Amino acid sequence: MLSAINHSLLQIFSTSLGLKTAAGYIAGMMNRFVLLIGMMSLLVLTSCKSLSKLTSRDNSTAKTAPAKTTASQQRTFLDQIEVTPGSVVTTGHSASTTNSSAASTTKSGKKNNTGTADMNAFNIERAGYLQLKYAVIIDATVEKLTNIPLLETIEKWWGTKYCLGGNTEDCIDCSAFTQVVMRDVFNTTLPRTAQEQFDNSEKIELADLQEGDLVFFHTSGRNRDITHVGVYLLNNKFVHAATSGGVMISDLNEKYWQPRFRGAGRVVK
Repeated sequence: MLSAINHSLLQIFSTSLGLKTAAGYIAGMMNRFVLLIGMMSLLVLTSCKSLSKLTSRDNSTAKTAPAKTTASQQRTFLDQIEVTPGSVVTTGHSASTTNSSAASTTKSGKKNNTGTADMNAFNIERAGYLQLKYAVIIDATVEKLTNIPLLETIEKWWGTKYCLGGNTEDCIDCSAFTQVVMRDVFNTTLPRTAQEQFDNSEKIELADLQEGDLVFFHTSGRNRDITHVGVYLLNNKFVHAATSGGVMISDLNEKYWQPRFRGAGRVVK
C-alpha cells in the first residue's frame, strides 16, 4: 500500500516536472520571438530615419540649386568689358542685344554704332574693272580713282612700246604720250618735247602735286636738260612711256627715278 502511494506520488511529481519543463521551453521561445520582433522594429525605424534624412538632403539641394544659378548670372566688369560668366566675349563691347543690333546694322551697310555711314562695301560693289585694277597698281583706295577717262586712256595705251619720236599706238615716246593724255583727258595742248613742256609749265613743289600735273627728269646726257616727262596720278605714282617697258606706272621714290627727278609743273590753261 505504501509503495503504491509512493509510485503515485512519483508519477505526479514526474508529470509536474514535465509540465514545468514544457512551460519553461515555451516561455523561452516566446522571449526569443519578442526579441526578434524588437530587433526587426528597430531595423525598420532606423531605415525610415535614414530615408528621411536622404529625402530632406535632396530637397535642400534642389532648393539651393536655383540660388547658385542666380549667383552665376551676376555680371562683372574687367577693364571696362562687361562679362557674364558662361558666355563668350570676343570684343571690348558690352555683350548686350543693343550692341548686337548695332553690329547687324553695320553689316547691312547703313550706319555703325558711331553714327557714320559705312560705304566701303557699297563703293566696291559699284566700282568698275579699271578702278579695281589701278587701285591695286597705284596702291590706293577705289574711292580715290574717280577720273574714269584718265583710267581709260591709260588702259588704251598700256604696254605700248617706246620709240624716240613715235606718236602712234605702235610706239610712242614720253612727251608724245603726255600730249595725248593732256589732250584727251584734260583738254589741254602741250608743246612737243619734254624740255618745252617743262619751260611752259608753272613750277610747283613736290608736296603740292595733284592729278594731271607733270613730273620731269634728267635721264641721260652731260647737260642738265629735261629728257623725260610723265603725268602725275596720286600716291607718288606717275604714268609715262619708259624706254624699258613702254607705257607704264612708276613711283617717284624708286631708286632709278628719285635721283633723276628735276621738278614738277602744272599746265596753265
